[in-house]
Amino acid sequence: MENVYSMVKALTSTITIASVLTSCIFGGGNPNSSNPGSASTVTALEWNVDEEDGGSFQVSEYAGQPVGPNLVFIEGGRTVLGSVEEDVVYSRDNVERSVTVASFYMDETEITNINWLEYEHYIRIDSDEIYWQNNLPDTTVWSRDLAFNDPYVSHYYRYPGFRFFPVVGINWRQAVNYCAWRTEVVNLKLATDAGFFEVSEDGEDDAFAEDDAFAEDENTEVGSVQGNNPRVPIESGIILPAYRLPTEAEWEYAAQALIGTQWLDETQTNSRIYPWDGHALRNPYGKSIGYMLANYKRGRGDYAGIAGKLNDGSMITDYVYNYPPNDYGLYNMAGNVNEWVQDVYRPLSFQDMDDLNPFRRDNVLDEEDLYDGGYSFIGNERAYETEEEALNAGVPRSQYNVDNPPMKRMRVFKGGSWKDVAYWMSPGTRRALFEDSSTNAIGFRCAMVHAGSNY
Repeated sequence: MENVYSMVKALTSTITIASVLTSCIFGGGNPNSSNPGSASTVTALEWNVDEEDGGSFQVSEYAGQPVGPNLVFIEGGRTVLGSVEEDVVYSRDNVERSVTVASFYMDETEITNINWLEYEHYIRIDSDEIYWQNNLPDTTVWSRDLAFNDPYVSHYYRYPGFRFFPVVGINWRQAVNYCAWRTEVVNLKLATDAGFFEVSEDGEDDAFAEDDAFAEDENTEVGSVQGNNPRVPIESGIILPAYRLPTEAEWEYAAQALIGTQWLDETQTNSRIYPWDGHALRNPYGKSIGYMLANYKRGRGDYAGIAGKLNDGSMITDYVYNYPPNDYGLYNMAGNVNEWVQDVYRPLSFQDMDDLNPFRRDNVLDEEDLYDGGYSFIGNERAYETEEEALNAGVPRSQYNVDNPPMKRMRVFKGGSWKDVAYWMSPGTRRALFEDSSTNAIGFRCAMVHAGSNY
């Protein structure tokens, strides 16, 4: 009996010591991404004690994904995608179906003229002439043979009064290039602000800080920063995931904003025809009662109403913060300009895609003869056949440009515009245009994944 007692006492002491050790290592409770403790849970080897080559494993501080500028968090969940309106064009290309969309981030406004002028400024400096000229907006999209739209052709993009109006004349490829550039410059600023780089006096040669734990990590191929600077590893937690165009499912989900119809436990009181409640297109509440909730075309020849009582006050596009935001805080998810999304257009996408994060990508379920090759990557005044070849030649990702796109590749755009009737403002409606085409009624906004999360 005494031996049994001794064994129990010894075991209890061992457990107590282990508990104390665990408490010391992890600070109480179970380890998690933001509080991983000071040592491994499976080897008990301490972290961050030796930064020399071959030293201890380095674990950076992490307090969650930084929120990029202009981004709004969109909490994901289950929803019903598809058109709830009468299919007036008999396309049957967006039939209702239940899906789940993971949480993500989206710009609260459309990308504006001043945003694109900033982009133009930096690519003029950093890129070859072919690249930046290929990424200028097509201002002739305003030109009409039987209309006097000349002032818009010459003034809409550059005149200061239009700074915060949505940029138009942008094709799908240019929008993708902008997302890549924005990723580069935002991550470079985040890395520099975090002390990840030392900037020379002339401001041109950025280099890793000497005492940085990741400075010698030459194998890291993710989280690049602008130009030929060293890559900031994604393990640092400093940089953001890539800016990109939203998928069609993400865009439609964000436009619905059904978080505003939530009641009790997993009950939604109603669906929505538009990004707001009700069938009406006018505000039914408060001092703004009777005013339009979006910028759209009311009928043939009626873009703004009559003088003295303009119904939406916008004969063309409008200030991106005009009109009330939806319940996610997103402005102009209906009207103003249509918006490009990632998806390649196929009429039967609704029945072919997964029900978790649905997305129709290139070269899937399509015959090979629908495509005429691949991409070319433009940089240093020449084209490269593969991404690897372009990288080896020192061409940054922000300068990639689609030079030889596949045939038949049409991209979806959503949301309705200043020149569309109300039908197209319903989130479930969809149209498509060739990705190298642009109009005066299509713009875009960026999105980003919510990394490190299972919802």
